Amino acid sequence: MSFNSLGLSDALLKAISKKGYTTPSPIQQKAIPPVLEGKDVLASAQTGTGKTAGFTLPILQLLSQGKHLSHRPVRALILTPTRELAAQILANIKEYSEFLDLRSAVIFGGVNQKPQVAQLRQGVDILVATPGRLIDLQNQGLISLAKVEILVLDEADRMLDMGFLRDIERILKVLPTKRQNLLFSATFSKDIKKLAMGILHNPVHVEATPENTTVDAIIQKVYPVAKEKKTELIIKLITEGNWKQILVFTRTKQGANKLTESMISAGIKAAAIHGNKGQGARTKALAGFKDGSLTALVATDIAARGLDIPLLPHVVNFELPNIPEDYVHRIGRTGRAGASGEAISLFSPDETVFLRDIEKLVGLNLPKENIKGFEPDPNASKEPIKQGQGRQQRNSTPRKPKTDTTNRSSNNSFGPRRPSQNNDRRSNR
Repeated sequence: MSFNSLGLSDALLKAISKKGYTTPSPIQQKAIPPVLEGKDVLASAQTGTGKTAGFTLPILQLLSQGKHLSHRPVRALILTPTRELAAQILANIKEYSEFLDLRSAVIFGGVNQKPQVAQLRQGVDILVATPGRLIDLQNQGLISLAKVEILVLDEADRMLDMGFLRDIERILKVLPTKRQNLLFSATFSKDIKKLAMGILHNPVHVEATPENTTVDAIIQKVYPVAKEKKTELIIKLITEGNWKQILVFTRTKQGANKLTESMISAGIKAAAIHGNKGQGARTKALAGFKDGSLTALVATDIAARGLDIPLLPHVVNFELPNIPEDYVHRIGRTGRAGASGEAISLFSPDETVFLRDIEKLVGLNLPKENIKGFEPDPNASKEPIKQGQGRQQRNSTPRKPKTDTTNRSSNNSFGPRRPSQNNDRRSNR
């Protein structure tokens, strides 16, 4: 199948061809036709399968065929959990819309709102946003969602993990009742299915791969290691293996900072990326990692969602995630677009429960390999790490957003919120 057979316009086909794409991925083949038909879609797609084009291409076509208003109100709203993913989606939209008369913009927290507001005032057809900043600007009367025709919830599972449910509900209340809804998620928990039932109307369900499976092209290994020797082992793997590009996952922001400092001390060019880092630092770190000036990028799960790094050869779980679905997301950063990749997990005895849950989820017994001198004590405790060192457990209630204690009034249904210049913990991600 080619893109020509999906019913896309000549302008979109020209942009696709310019990028060198010839064959649509499975999720694109399945999602694009029903979106073009105006149907609601519930899509399950593993990370790295090209799902962004699966919804951006048909949205661009629908909007280009629709009636253009002189003041260009927001007609398509794409909600996404993190700044990096929002920026990536906007970049894709701009590439695909090169030969169309459509305007797009992105808004997220952690940066000054003035440039974003200035762009909104010029008129925007497609808006990519994180929930926190969107609500802030709407509360200030700086944006209207009254003309939205298409709503996309991308990475819906991560948005619920990050406690965005109440924000999503607030946003839904000010959107037009009649609209097209698209929900994309890598995993489908009971909470996601409940959310989908409340938003989607007779949706077409498309699925590129079985839920929570891992890409066949990824070589997965587990190295049992004493907890206190993990740092020494990862430095050994990088230096002796002469690795040039490695994405490392830690469970906490503090752990990411500490590991990064140790790597730098060992002569490895490394940087950390997480929610406490400013947008400038995060952008610089990601750019350095992509252009090869950095060898290692150390990230938390939240910060890493949405990172699109072509041909990434190595992903290392410095610490196993306490939410097994995150393992799938982590290692999905490699083995993308048909390329091969290697995913290594450093496993200490106190992570036994986490490893068991991961293997149950992916339906595999991950191969284990001991490295001489790093083996854990066979008598070491297998008690899990204390809760609170990682993110909330799978079955926990999503964190409630912090409320504003100021007296700033608001006349819309969102209610009072902090000014967006503050470092709101949600919009800052």
